[in-house]
Amino acid sequence: MTQTPPDLPMRAVFDAQYQASRRSPLVDVNVRVDRLRRLQAMLDAHEQILCEAVEADFGVRSAALTEVADIFVLRSLIGQLLKNTRRWSQTRRVKTPIYLQPGHARVIRQPLGVVGVISPWNYPLQLAIGPAATAMAAGNRVMIKPSELTPHASALMARLIHENFAAEELSVQQGGADVAAEFASLPFDHLFFTGSTAVGRKVAAEAANNLTPTTLELGGKSPCIISPSADLDEAVVKIVHGKLINAGQTCIAPDYVLISHEQLPAFEAAWQAAVSKLFPTLAGNPDYAAIISDRHHARLTSLVEEARAMGARVVEAQAPDGPDGHGRQLRPVLLLDAPAQATILKEEIFGPVLPVVVSDTVAETIHYINERPRPLALYWFGKDTSERDNILRSTVSGGVTVNDTLMHIAHKNLAFGGIGESGWGAYHGETGFARFTHEKSVFYQSPLAMGHLFYPPYGERFRQVMGLIKRLL
Repeated sequence: MTQTPPDLPMRAVFDAQYQASRRSPLVDVNVRVDRLRRLQAMLDAHEQILCEAVEADFGVRSAALTEVADIFVLRSLIGQLLKNTRRWSQTRRVKTPIYLQPGHARVIRQPLGVVGVISPWNYPLQLAIGPAATAMAAGNRVMIKPSELTPHASALMARLIHENFAAEELSVQQGGADVAAEFASLPFDHLFFTGSTAVGRKVAAEAANNLTPTTLELGGKSPCIISPSADLDEAVVKIVHGKLINAGQTCIAPDYVLISHEQLPAFEAAWQAAVSKLFPTLAGNPDYAAIISDRHHARLTSLVEEARAMGARVVEAQAPDGPDGHGRQLRPVLLLDAPAQATILKEEIFGPVLPVVVSDTVAETIHYINERPRPLALYWFGKDTSERDNILRSTVSGGVTVNDTLMHIAHKNLAFGGIGESGWGAYHGETGFARFTHEKSVFYQSPLAMGHLFYPPYGERFRQVMGLIKRLL
Protein backbone atom coordinates (compact mmCIF):
# COMPACT_ATOMS: atom_id res chain seq x y z
CA MET A 1 0.00 0.00 0.00
CA THR A 2 1.25 3.46 -0.94
CA GLN A 3 0.51 6.05 1.73
CA THR A 4 -1.06 9.36 0.76
CA PRO A 5 1.49 12.20 0.56
CA PRO A 6 0.15 14.93 2.87
CA ASP A 7 0.72 17.68 0.29
CA LEU A 8 -0.76 15.92 -2.76
CA PRO A 9 -2.99 18.45 -4.58
CA MET A 10 -6.73 17.94 -4.18
CA ARG A 11 -7.37 17.48 -7.88
CA ALA A 12 -4.58 14.91 -8.12
CA VAL A 13 -6.16 12.90 -5.30
CA PHE A 14 -9.55 13.07 -6.98
CA ASP A 15 -8.08 12.01 -10.34
CA ALA A 16 -6.31 9.05 -8.69
CA GLN A 17 -9.54 7.93 -7.05
CA TYR A 18 -11.56 8.52 -10.21
CA GLN A 19 -9.21 6.47 -12.37
CA ALA A 20 -9.07 3.68 -9.79
CA SER A 21 -12.86 3.55 -9.61
CA ARG A 22 -13.11 3.27 -13.39
CA ARG A 23 -10.39 0.61 -13.66
CA SER A 24 -12.11 -1.52 -11.01
CA PRO A 25 -15.82 -0.63 -10.90
CA LEU A 26 -16.72 -3.63 -8.74
CA VAL A 27 -14.59 -3.67 -5.57
CA ASP A 28 -14.24 -7.13 -4.06
CA VAL A 29 -16.02 -7.48 -0.74
CA ASN A 30 -12.81 -8.72 0.92
CA VAL A 31 -11.12 -5.44 -0.03
CA ARG A 32 -14.02 -3.49 1.48
CA VAL A 33 -13.84 -5.48 4.70
CA ASP A 34 -10.09 -4.91 4.90
CA ARG A 35 -10.58 -1.16 4.62
CA LEU A 36 -13.19 -1.21 7.37
CA ARG A 37 -10.89 -3.21 9.64
CA ARG A 38 -8.10 -0.72 9.08
CA LEU A 39 -10.45 2.09 10.12
CA GLN A 40 -11.47 0.08 13.17
CA ALA A 41 -7.86 -0.59 14.14
CA MET A 42 -6.98 3.10 13.65
CA LEU A 43 -9.70 4.16 16.08
CA ASP A 44 -8.77 1.48 18.62
CA ALA A 45 -5.09 2.39 18.57
CA HIS A 46 -5.50 6.16 18.72
CA GLU A 47 -8.68 6.80 20.70
CA GLN A 48 -6.95 8.74 23.47
CA ILE A 49 -5.08 11.17 21.23
CA LEU A 50 -8.16 11.66 19.06
CA CYS A 51 -10.16 12.65 22.15
CA GLU A 52 -7.35 14.97 23.24
CA ALA A 53 -7.32 16.64 19.82
CA VAL A 54 -11.07 17.30 19.99
CA GLU A 55 -10.68 18.74 23.50
CA ALA A 56 -7.90 21.02 22.26
CA ASP A 57 -10.21 22.38 19.56
CA PHE A 58 -13.14 23.05 21.90
CA GLY A 59 -11.09 24.30 24.83
CA VAL A 60 -13.38 22.32 27.14
CA ARG A 61 -14.87 18.99 26.11
CA SER A 62 -14.25 15.86 28.16
CA ALA A 63 -12.78 12.73 26.64
CA ALA A 64 -15.87 10.89 27.91
CA LEU A 65 -18.14 13.05 25.73
CA THR A 66 -16.04 12.40 22.62
CA GLU A 67 -15.85 8.72 23.51
CA VAL A 68 -19.63 8.34 23.68
CA ALA A 69 -20.65 10.79 20.94
CA ASP A 70 -17.90 10.09 18.40
CA ILE A 71 -15.86 6.95 19.06
CA PHE A 72 -18.65 4.72 20.41
CA VAL A 73 -20.96 5.63 17.53
CA LEU A 74 -18.20 4.86 15.02
CA ARG A 75 -17.41 1.52 16.64
CA SER A 76 -21.07 0.55 16.51
CA LEU A 77 -21.34 1.63 12.88
CA ILE A 78 -18.18 -0.14 11.71
CA GLY A 79 -19.20 -3.28 13.60
CA GLN A 80 -22.55 -3.26 11.83
CA LEU A 81 -20.86 -2.72 8.44
CA LEU A 82 -18.41 -5.58 9.03
CA LYS A 83 -21.28 -7.87 9.95
CA ASN A 84 -23.50 -6.99 6.99
CA THR A 85 -21.37 -5.77 4.06
CA ARG A 86 -21.18 -9.19 2.40
CA ARG A 87 -24.94 -9.67 2.54
CA TRP A 88 -25.78 -6.11 1.53
CA SER A 89 -23.40 -6.36 -1.47
CA GLN A 90 -25.06 -9.42 -2.96
CA THR A 91 -26.84 -9.41 -6.32
CA ARG A 92 -30.56 -9.86 -5.79
CA ARG A 93 -33.07 -11.63 -7.96
CA VAL A 94 -36.39 -9.85 -8.39
CA LYS A 95 -39.76 -11.24 -9.41
CA THR A 96 -40.49 -11.04 -13.14
CA PRO A 97 -44.00 -10.22 -14.41
CA ILE A 98 -45.77 -12.91 -16.39
CA TYR A 99 -45.61 -11.01 -19.70
CA LEU A 100 -41.76 -11.06 -19.54
CA GLN A 101 -41.37 -14.69 -18.50
CA PRO A 102 -39.51 -17.00 -18.93
CA GLY A 103 -36.91 -14.23 -18.76
CA HIS A 104 -35.59 -13.23 -15.33
CA ALA A 105 -34.16 -10.15 -13.64
CA ARG A 106 -31.56 -9.21 -11.06
CA VAL A 107 -30.37 -6.07 -9.32
CA ILE A 108 -26.59 -5.77 -9.13
CA ARG A 109 -25.30 -3.53 -6.35
CA GLN A 110 -22.23 -1.60 -7.53
CA PRO A 111 -20.16 1.22 -6.00
CA LEU A 112 -20.96 4.70 -7.24
CA GLY A 113 -17.27 5.50 -7.69
CA VAL A 114 -15.82 8.49 -5.84
CA VAL A 115 -17.68 9.96 -2.85
CA GLY A 116 -16.92 13.32 -1.27
CA VAL A 117 -17.72 13.94 2.41
CA ILE A 118 -17.84 17.49 3.81
CA SER A 119 -18.06 17.19 7.59
CA PRO A 120 -18.79 19.71 10.38
CA TRP A 121 -16.99 20.63 13.59
CA ASN A 122 -19.49 19.64 16.28
CA TYR A 123 -18.76 15.88 16.17
CA PRO A 124 -15.62 16.04 14.06
CA LEU A 125 -14.77 12.33 14.12
CA GLN A 126 -18.18 10.70 13.90
CA LEU A 127 -19.55 12.93 11.14
CA ALA A 128 -16.44 12.59 8.97
CA ILE A 129 -15.50 8.94 9.40
CA GLY A 130 -19.08 7.60 9.70
CA PRO A 131 -20.27 8.51 6.19
CA ALA A 132 -16.82 7.65 4.81
CA ALA A 133 -16.92 4.17 6.37
CA THR A 134 -20.39 3.52 4.95
CA ALA A 135 -19.32 4.68 1.50
CA MET A 136 -16.22 2.45 1.67
CA ALA A 137 -18.33 -0.53 2.72
CA ALA A 138 -20.30 0.05 -0.47
CA GLY A 139 -17.01 -0.12 -2.41
CA ASN A 140 -16.39 3.57 -3.06
CA ARG A 141 -13.25 5.68 -2.92
CA VAL A 142 -13.68 8.57 -0.49
CA MET A 143 -12.34 12.07 0.02
CA ILE A 144 -13.09 13.93 3.28
CA LYS A 145 -13.09 17.70 3.80
CA PRO A 146 -13.26 18.25 7.60
CA SER A 147 -14.02 21.55 9.29
CA GLU A 148 -11.32 24.18 9.72
CA LEU A 149 -12.86 25.01 13.12
CA THR A 150 -11.39 21.81 14.57
CA PRO A 151 -7.80 22.08 13.30
CA HIS A 152 -6.27 19.67 15.83
CA ALA A 153 -8.80 16.91 15.21
CA SER A 154 -8.77 17.46 11.45
CA ALA A 155 -4.96 17.39 11.24
CA LEU A 156 -4.69 14.26 13.39
CA MET A 157 -7.41 12.48 11.46
CA ALA A 158 -5.67 13.39 8.19
CA ARG A 159 -2.32 12.10 9.43
CA LEU A 160 -3.73 8.80 10.69
CA ILE A 161 -5.76 8.20 7.54
CA HIS A 162 -2.85 9.01 5.28
CA GLU A 163 -0.67 6.59 7.25
CA ASN A 164 -3.19 3.78 6.84
CA PHE A 165 -4.73 4.31 3.40
CA ALA A 166 -3.51 4.90 -0.13
CA ALA A 167 -4.52 8.11 -1.86
CA GLU A 168 -6.82 6.20 -4.19
CA GLU A 169 -8.68 4.63 -1.24
CA LEU A 170 -9.31 7.36 1.33
CA SER A 171 -7.93 10.86 1.70
CA VAL A 172 -8.45 14.01 3.80
CA GLN A 173 -8.29 17.53 2.38
CA GLN A 174 -7.76 20.27 4.96
CA GLY A 175 -8.44 23.99 4.62
CA GLY A 176 -10.96 26.76 4.96
CA ALA A 177 -13.95 27.95 2.97
CA ASP A 178 -11.94 28.26 -0.25
CA VAL A 179 -10.89 24.62 -0.04
CA ALA A 180 -14.47 23.60 0.75
CA ALA A 181 -15.74 25.46 -2.32
CA GLU A 182 -13.15 23.80 -4.55
CA PHE A 183 -13.96 20.43 -2.96
CA ALA A 184 -17.69 20.83 -3.63
CA SER A 185 -16.99 21.72 -7.26
CA LEU A 186 -15.24 18.40 -7.99
CA PRO A 187 -17.27 16.00 -10.18
CA PHE A 188 -17.88 13.40 -7.48
CA ASP A 189 -20.21 10.47 -8.08
CA HIS A 190 -21.90 11.50 -4.82
CA LEU A 191 -21.35 14.38 -2.40
CA PHE A 192 -22.33 14.04 1.26
CA PHE A 193 -22.59 17.21 3.35
CA THR A 194 -23.38 17.73 7.02
CA GLY A 195 -23.79 21.31 8.23
CA SER A 196 -26.04 24.33 8.22
CA THR A 197 -28.92 24.90 5.82
CA ALA A 198 -27.28 28.09 4.53
CA VAL A 199 -24.04 26.33 3.58
CA GLY A 200 -26.01 23.32 2.33
CA ARG A 201 -27.62 25.55 -0.30
CA LYS A 202 -24.16 26.55 -1.57
CA VAL A 203 -22.95 22.95 -1.64
CA ALA A 204 -26.04 21.85 -3.57
CA ALA A 205 -25.54 24.67 -6.09
CA GLU A 206 -21.90 23.70 -6.67
CA ALA A 207 -22.79 20.03 -7.02
CA ALA A 208 -25.57 20.84 -9.49
CA ASN A 209 -23.00 22.17 -11.96
CA ASN A 210 -21.70 18.60 -12.32
CA LEU A 211 -25.10 16.92 -11.86
CA THR A 212 -23.56 15.36 -8.76
CA PRO A 213 -26.19 13.73 -6.55
CA THR A 214 -26.06 14.92 -2.96
CA THR A 215 -27.04 13.93 0.52
CA LEU A 216 -27.57 17.00 2.71
CA GLU A 217 -27.77 16.48 6.46
CA LEU A 218 -28.73 19.94 7.67
CA GLY A 219 -30.36 21.35 10.78
CA GLY A 220 -33.42 23.34 11.69
CA LYS A 221 -35.58 24.00 14.69
CA SER A 222 -36.48 20.70 16.34
CA PRO A 223 -39.44 21.01 18.72
CA CYS A 224 -40.00 19.31 22.08
CA ILE A 225 -43.68 18.82 22.86
CA ILE A 226 -44.62 18.22 26.50
CA SER A 227 -48.10 16.78 26.80
CA PRO A 228 -50.15 17.42 29.97
CA SER A 229 -50.01 13.63 30.33
CA ALA A 230 -46.20 13.64 30.65
CA ASP A 231 -44.20 12.93 33.77
CA LEU A 232 -42.78 16.45 33.78
CA ASP A 233 -39.67 15.89 35.92
CA GLU A 234 -38.61 12.85 33.92
CA ALA A 235 -39.28 14.58 30.60
CA VAL A 236 -37.28 17.68 31.54
CA VAL A 237 -34.19 15.68 32.56
CA LYS A 238 -34.21 14.07 29.12
CA ILE A 239 -34.75 17.39 27.39
CA VAL A 240 -31.91 19.02 29.33
CA HIS A 241 -29.62 16.12 28.47
CA GLY A 242 -30.48 16.35 24.77
CA LYS A 243 -30.11 20.12 24.81
CA LEU A 244 -26.90 20.44 26.79
CA ILE A 245 -24.84 17.53 25.47
CA ASN A 246 -21.99 19.27 23.65
CA ALA A 247 -23.49 22.53 24.98
CA GLY A 248 -26.33 22.37 22.48
CA GLN A 249 -24.01 22.10 19.50
CA THR A 250 -25.92 19.16 18.03
CA CYS A 251 -28.02 19.21 14.86
CA ILE A 252 -30.89 17.31 16.50
CA ALA A 253 -30.75 19.07 19.86
CA PRO A 254 -34.14 20.26 21.13
CA ASP A 255 -34.44 23.76 19.75
CA TYR A 256 -37.57 24.91 21.56
CA VAL A 257 -40.25 23.57 23.90
CA LEU A 258 -43.99 23.67 23.36
CA ILE A 259 -45.89 23.53 26.66
CA SER A 260 -49.16 24.77 28.22
CA HIS A 261 -49.49 27.84 30.48
CA GLU A 262 -50.53 25.58 33.31
CA GLN A 263 -47.32 23.51 33.17
CA LEU A 264 -44.95 26.46 32.78
CA PRO A 265 -44.05 27.20 36.45
CA ALA A 266 -43.37 23.52 37.18
CA PHE A 267 -41.33 23.26 33.97
CA GLU A 268 -39.07 26.16 34.95
CA ALA A 269 -38.38 24.61 38.38
CA ALA A 270 -37.78 21.17 36.82
CA TRP A 271 -35.37 22.70 34.30
CA GLN A 272 -33.26 24.28 37.06
CA ALA A 273 -33.21 20.97 38.97
CA ALA A 274 -32.27 18.96 35.88
CA VAL A 275 -29.38 21.25 34.95
CA SER A 276 -28.01 21.01 38.51
CA LYS A 277 -28.42 17.23 38.48
CA LEU A 278 -26.54 16.64 35.21
CA PHE A 279 -24.03 19.47 35.64
CA PRO A 280 -23.40 20.13 39.39
CA THR A 281 -20.99 22.83 38.24
CA LEU A 282 -20.88 24.67 34.95
CA ALA A 283 -17.83 26.74 33.98
CA GLY A 284 -14.83 24.55 34.74
CA ASN A 285 -16.80 21.32 34.39
CA PRO A 286 -15.12 19.26 31.63
CA ASP A 287 -18.42 17.49 30.87
CA TYR A 288 -20.00 20.81 29.93
CA ALA A 289 -18.43 21.65 26.57
CA ALA A 290 -17.30 25.10 25.55
CA ILE A 291 -18.72 26.88 22.52
CA ILE A 292 -16.45 26.13 19.57
CA SER A 293 -15.28 29.70 18.86
CA ASP A 294 -15.49 33.29 20.03
CA ARG A 295 -17.60 34.10 16.96
CA HIS A 296 -20.16 31.41 17.78
CA HIS A 297 -20.19 32.47 21.44
CA ALA A 298 -20.82 36.11 20.45
CA ARG A 299 -23.66 35.08 18.12
CA LEU A 300 -25.43 33.14 20.89
CA THR A 301 -25.03 36.00 23.35
CA SER A 302 -26.39 38.41 20.75
CA LEU A 303 -29.46 36.24 20.11
CA VAL A 304 -30.27 36.17 23.82
CA GLU A 305 -29.76 39.90 24.26
CA GLU A 306 -31.92 40.71 21.25
CA ALA A 307 -34.75 38.59 22.70
CA ARG A 308 -34.29 40.23 26.11
CA ALA A 309 -34.52 43.68 24.53
CA MET A 310 -37.76 42.60 22.84
CA GLY A 311 -39.32 41.66 26.18
CA ALA A 312 -38.30 38.04 26.69
CA ARG A 313 -37.58 36.82 30.22
CA VAL A 314 -34.10 35.28 30.46
CA VAL A 315 -33.64 32.62 33.14
CA GLU A 316 -30.05 31.46 33.75
CA ALA A 317 -29.17 28.10 35.25
CA GLN A 318 -28.36 28.38 38.95
CA ALA A 319 -25.71 25.66 39.12
CA PRO A 320 -22.42 27.12 40.46
CA ASP A 321 -19.22 27.43 38.49
CA GLY A 322 -16.21 25.24 39.16
CA PRO A 323 -12.81 26.62 40.13
CA ASP A 324 -11.36 26.74 36.61
CA GLY A 325 -13.84 28.24 34.22
CA HIS A 326 -13.42 28.74 30.49
CA GLY A 327 -14.46 31.90 28.68
CA ARG A 328 -16.47 30.09 26.02
CA GLN A 329 -18.52 27.94 28.41
CA LEU A 330 -21.90 29.61 28.04
CA ARG A 331 -24.27 29.28 31.00
CA PRO A 332 -27.52 27.47 30.04
CA VAL A 333 -30.44 29.80 29.48
CA LEU A 334 -34.19 29.32 29.46
CA LEU A 335 -35.95 31.92 27.34
CA LEU A 336 -39.58 32.75 28.16
CA ASP A 337 -42.08 35.06 26.44
CA ALA A 338 -39.88 35.74 23.44
CA PRO A 339 -41.88 37.45 20.67
CA ALA A 340 -42.34 35.59 17.38
CA GLN A 341 -40.20 38.22 15.63
CA ALA A 342 -37.12 37.36 17.72
CA THR A 343 -34.30 35.91 15.62
CA ILE A 344 -33.78 33.09 18.12
CA LEU A 345 -37.24 31.74 17.23
CA LYS A 346 -36.38 31.78 13.52
CA GLU A 347 -32.79 30.52 13.30
CA GLU A 348 -31.33 27.23 14.49
CA ILE A 349 -29.75 28.03 17.86
CA PHE A 350 -26.89 25.52 18.13
CA GLY A 351 -26.12 26.39 21.74
CA PRO A 352 -27.39 25.97 25.33
CA VAL A 353 -30.34 28.36 24.99
CA LEU A 354 -33.84 26.88 25.18
CA PRO A 355 -36.84 29.05 24.20
CA VAL A 356 -40.25 28.06 25.57
CA VAL A 357 -43.36 28.60 23.44
CA VAL A 358 -46.73 28.42 25.17
CA SER A 359 -49.29 26.23 23.41
CA ASP A 360 -52.47 25.18 25.22
CA THR A 361 -54.00 22.76 22.70
CA VAL A 362 -52.77 19.97 20.44
CA ALA A 363 -54.25 21.78 17.43
CA GLU A 364 -52.30 24.93 18.33
CA THR A 365 -49.09 22.90 18.70
CA ILE A 366 -49.56 21.20 15.34
CA HIS A 367 -50.29 24.52 13.65
CA TYR A 368 -47.20 26.14 15.17
CA ILE A 369 -44.94 23.35 13.89
CA ASN A 370 -46.52 23.06 10.46
CA GLU A 371 -46.36 26.74 9.60
CA ARG A 372 -42.56 26.57 9.88
CA PRO A 373 -39.93 24.68 7.85
CA ARG A 374 -39.97 20.96 8.52
CA PRO A 375 -37.62 20.09 11.39
CA LEU A 376 -34.82 17.54 11.43
CA ALA A 377 -36.18 15.97 14.63
CA LEU A 378 -39.31 16.10 16.76
CA TYR A 379 -39.69 15.01 20.39
CA TRP A 380 -42.95 14.21 22.16
CA PHE A 381 -43.36 13.46 25.86
CA GLY A 382 -46.46 12.00 27.42
CA LYS A 383 -48.61 8.96 28.16
CA ASP A 384 -51.65 9.82 26.03
CA THR A 385 -51.18 7.52 23.02
CA SER A 386 -54.07 9.10 21.12
CA GLU A 387 -52.41 12.52 21.37
CA ARG A 388 -49.05 11.00 20.45
CA ASP A 389 -50.42 9.36 17.32
CA ASN A 390 -52.22 12.56 16.33
CA ILE A 391 -48.94 14.48 16.54
CA LEU A 392 -47.11 11.81 14.53
CA ARG A 393 -49.81 11.79 11.82
CA SER A 394 -50.19 15.54 11.63
CA THR A 395 -46.55 16.69 11.48
CA VAL A 396 -43.62 15.89 9.19
CA SER A 397 -40.04 15.77 10.44
CA GLY A 398 -36.82 13.99 9.59
CA GLY A 399 -37.14 11.68 12.61
CA VAL A 400 -38.89 11.34 15.95
CA THR A 401 -38.07 10.12 19.44
CA VAL A 402 -41.00 9.53 21.77
CA ASN A 403 -40.42 10.13 25.51
CA ASP A 404 -36.74 10.92 25.05
CA THR A 405 -34.41 13.02 22.90
CA LEU A 406 -31.69 12.08 20.39
CA MET A 407 -32.24 8.32 20.66
CA HIS A 408 -33.58 7.73 17.16
CA ILE A 409 -30.14 8.63 15.79
CA ALA A 410 -28.55 6.03 18.08
CA HIS A 411 -30.70 3.21 16.67
CA LYS A 412 -28.40 1.75 14.04
CA ASN A 413 -31.23 0.16 12.04
CA LEU A 414 -33.20 3.40 11.69
CA ALA A 415 -32.44 5.64 8.73
CA PHE A 416 -31.40 9.15 9.66
CA GLY A 417 -31.98 12.21 7.51
CA GLY A 418 -33.87 15.43 7.07
CA ILE A 419 -36.70 16.69 4.90
CA GLY A 420 -37.14 20.04 3.19
CA GLU A 421 -34.89 22.68 4.73
CA SER A 422 -33.55 20.14 7.22
CA GLY A 423 -31.96 18.20 4.38
CA TRP A 424 -32.54 15.39 1.93
CA GLY A 425 -31.37 11.81 1.70
CA ALA A 426 -30.89 9.45 4.61
CA TYR A 427 -28.15 7.19 5.87
CA HIS A 428 -27.29 4.76 8.70
CA GLY A 429 -27.64 0.99 8.40
CA GLU A 430 -28.58 -0.57 5.09
CA THR A 431 -30.23 2.71 4.04
CA GLY A 432 -26.79 4.36 4.17
CA PHE A 433 -25.19 1.49 2.28
CA ALA A 434 -27.83 1.83 -0.42
CA ARG A 435 -27.29 5.60 -0.50
CA PHE A 436 -23.72 5.03 -1.70
CA THR A 437 -24.64 2.19 -4.06
CA HIS A 438 -25.82 2.04 -7.65
CA GLU A 439 -28.53 -0.56 -8.01
CA LYS A 440 -28.13 -1.67 -11.62
CA SER A 441 -31.20 -3.35 -13.03
CA VAL A 442 -30.47 -6.26 -15.40
CA PHE A 443 -33.02 -8.23 -17.42
CA TYR A 444 -31.96 -11.59 -18.86
CA GLN A 445 -34.04 -12.47 -21.90
CA SER A 446 -34.88 -16.12 -22.50
CA PRO A 447 -34.41 -17.84 -25.88
CA LEU A 448 -38.00 -19.01 -25.39
CA ALA A 449 -39.28 -15.42 -25.12
CA MET A 450 -42.44 -14.52 -27.01
CA GLY A 451 -41.64 -10.84 -27.35
CA HIS A 452 -42.34 -10.99 -31.09
CA LEU A 453 -46.03 -11.19 -30.23
CA PHE A 454 -45.80 -7.48 -29.38
CA TYR A 455 -44.12 -6.48 -32.66
CA PRO A 456 -45.98 -4.64 -35.41
CA PRO A 457 -47.89 -4.87 -37.60
CA TYR A 458 -50.64 -4.85 -34.99
CA GLY A 459 -53.70 -6.87 -35.84
CA GLU A 460 -56.06 -9.50 -34.51
CA ARG A 461 -53.30 -11.61 -32.94
CA PHE A 462 -51.99 -8.59 -31.01
CA ARG A 463 -55.48 -7.81 -29.72
CA GLN A 464 -55.94 -11.40 -28.56
CA VAL A 465 -52.57 -11.37 -26.72
CA MET A 466 -53.33 -8.05 -25.04
CA GLY A 467 -56.76 -9.26 -24.02
CA LEU A 468 -55.21 -12.34 -22.37
CA ILE A 469 -52.60 -10.23 -20.53
CA LYS A 470 -55.26 -7.82 -19.26
CA ARG A 471 -57.12 -10.75 -17.71
CA LEU A 472 -53.94 -12.01 -16.04
CA LEU A 473 -52.77 -8.69 -14.58
